[in-house]
Amino acid sequence: MKAKNLLSIISLAAIALSGGFSLQAQNQANNSWYPSGYGAADEIGAANLITPEVVMQAVKLVKTGKTYPLAVPVDKNLPAFRHRSFHLYNIQPGEQGGQTLGPNKFSFNDELVNAWTGVGTQLNGISHIGIDNIYYNGNKAADFVTVEGVKKLGIEKVPPIVTRGVVLDMTAHYGKAIVPGGTEFSVADIQAVLKKQGLTIRKGDVVLFNTGWLELIGKDNKQFLEVEPGIGMEAAKWLADQGIVAFGGDTWASEVYPNPKSNDEFPVNQFMLAKRGIYNLELIDSRALVKDKVWEFLFVLGQPLYVGSTQVNINPVAIH
Repeated sequence: MKAKNLLSIISLAAIALSGGFSLQAQNQANNSWYPSGYGAADEIGAANLITPEVVMQAVKLVKTGKTYPLAVPVDKNLPAFRHRSFHLYNIQPGEQGGQTLGPNKFSFNDELVNAWTGVGTQLNGISHIGIDNIYYNGNKAADFVTVEGVKKLGIEKVPPIVTRGVVLDMTAHYGKAIVPGGTEFSVADIQAVLKKQGLTIRKGDVVLFNTGWLELIGKDNKQFLEVEPGIGMEAAKWLADQGIVAFGGDTWASEVYPNPKSNDEFPVNQFMLAKRGIYNLELIDSRALVKDKVWEFLFVLGQPLYVGSTQVNINPVAIH
């Protein structure tokens, strides 16, 4: 047994004997997930896995040149998590009546967006979800979170995500056009779909799930937001151990909700983002990929670099 581990055990035993085990020892034990394996100063988590070799292997997946946008259109009617909203305004002071500027009759349009960055298809960064105010790599909220954004782990730090993407069609696996809300995907479920689609997960992959959930938008927004199918903790740990960069799909949280085995709020996101530095891609529209049976592809994402943001709207592209 290593000396460090032995000292930890002795320390925990001493705390227990002193009657303070319940809180202090629990906190000490729970801190074992940081610092990150990528280094104590790391700010990009699993994005470290996107090496030039991984990119070159992904580029070889392009066979036809067909491109697939993976975002959903965003407007004020798109259902969003709790308090979030989106409003776009075309604002041209002095020009609303058709006035023009200058002798060449120059005119233009300009938009103002008043919205939350977590509406629509989005990249959730590793500073978006924490555990008891501690975020990826042990960063405490009091040390880096400000009203003008985060001073570490911001979206602007995330490199372009160019890698192999895979989509797993859970609608075919369950034989339903829309997988029922509350359905938890197990490791066995994922492995069955991988086998059926002739896939294996590789280090550096983006793994997406197609559940049919987007079909509810505009038809049953209440159900869309109250529950959803997705991976549970068992599957999350397995996927993380495969070395993926990001997980996600066509739901708004990318995990089973509410969780049938835990009272914690979004335990999968807590584990993936905070503990493993793995990104979450929400509301990914994979319907066209599934229709064409494109199970693996070149995934390309260059997100807006909003300094200090923990999440941002995106339109990633799949290239086959």
